[in-house]
Amino acid sequence: MAGFTTRTIHALHDVALGAVVPPIHTASTFLQPTEGGEGPFEYQRGSNPTRTDAETTLAALEGAQHSFAFATGMAATGAVLGTLHSGDSIIMGLPVYGGNYRWATIELPKRGVTTHFHDDLNQLSDEDFTENTRMVFLETPTNPTLRVTDIRRVVELAHRHGAQVVVDNTFLTPYLQRPLELGADVTVQSATKYLGGHGDLLGGVVSTNDDELAEQVHLAQMVSGGVLSPIDSYRLIQSVKTLGLRLDRQQENARRIVEFLRGREEVARVLVPGSYDDAEARIQEGQADGPGGLFSFELVPGKDVRAFLGRLQIFGFAVSLGGIESLICLPTTMTHGAYSPEDRETAHLTENLLRVAVGIEDVEDLLADLAQALDAA
Repeated sequence: MAGFTTRTIHALHDVALGAVVPPIHTASTFLQPTEGGEGPFEYQRGSNPTRTDAETTLAALEGAQHSFAFATGMAATGAVLGTLHSGDSIIMGLPVYGGNYRWATIELPKRGVTTHFHDDLNQLSDEDFTENTRMVFLETPTNPTLRVTDIRRVVELAHRHGAQVVVDNTFLTPYLQRPLELGADVTVQSATKYLGGHGDLLGGVVSTNDDELAEQVHLAQMVSGGVLSPIDSYRLIQSVKTLGLRLDRQQENARRIVEFLRGREEVARVLVPGSYDDAEARIQEGQADGPGGLFSFELVPGKDVRAFLGRLQIFGFAVSLGGIESLICLPTTMTHGAYSPEDRETAHLTENLLRVAVGIEDVEDLLADLAQALDAA
């Protein structure tokens, strides 16, 4: 099989004209054969040639039989969680992204689905499953504490109890981690982040090798209408071609910055995938090809977080991640603001925890920006 970046570049071309870049089909509807039957495309909500091209590319990267492109990452996650029925229960890792937490605490109860949060899925056991457990939903690394979960172990345990395993792979993308190859049933990603990579589109993707689940997810596209537009599908196709190049630069920049922060007296600790303990370090090394371009850190007690943020000149104070620009956010009040105080404490989300999404800027400029901001803290 060709390498990752080769597949992103050569997955598609215009068969009819020989163009190396496929065209954009913006039509909302398609003419149908008058003698009966259906054409290959009927109405954009159901399918569209450009969205199909994007889904074909994403499936090739995931090693999946099926990929589905949605208008947002939460639309993708909602389509998967929406396959649960009244009376079902789900085990969800904690912490998870605030949007996933909202789905579990607001939407699923309306549907009669019970969520059991677990703060360390590496300690998941047979006793955590009931006869109604249908799904285990996890992020690895977790957002924003960067805890690592052994996907293979969770899969073995969940499948023994007839439950599916869904992995949110937004942080590492298929360039660095391929959960389906580790036995997971489904992956979801916010394509807004590293896949899009330029902070200018919203998107989400669901990938699976399960034909029955694929039918349910495709039906969810039709019913909800939350599909990726042709324009954004085209932009996503183009963006993923540089995913490997961007992530290589982001990882190297992150490595340098983490090394720098660990030497600063204003910093209490730095969280990266595998930093929690030796066991998680071994898990991360065994299932991923790199740590990614995102990490978190805490200032020591008494340091002024707001003063630090106010002095930053290159790092933007904003949510989101995975773009070419470097961003910092405060999870407790921003990405994870929906958490209850109890769940915030269980997830170890402190008020001085900062999440850093590293971009592709010149690393010396990033280091200088952080140094002068830490001086102000």
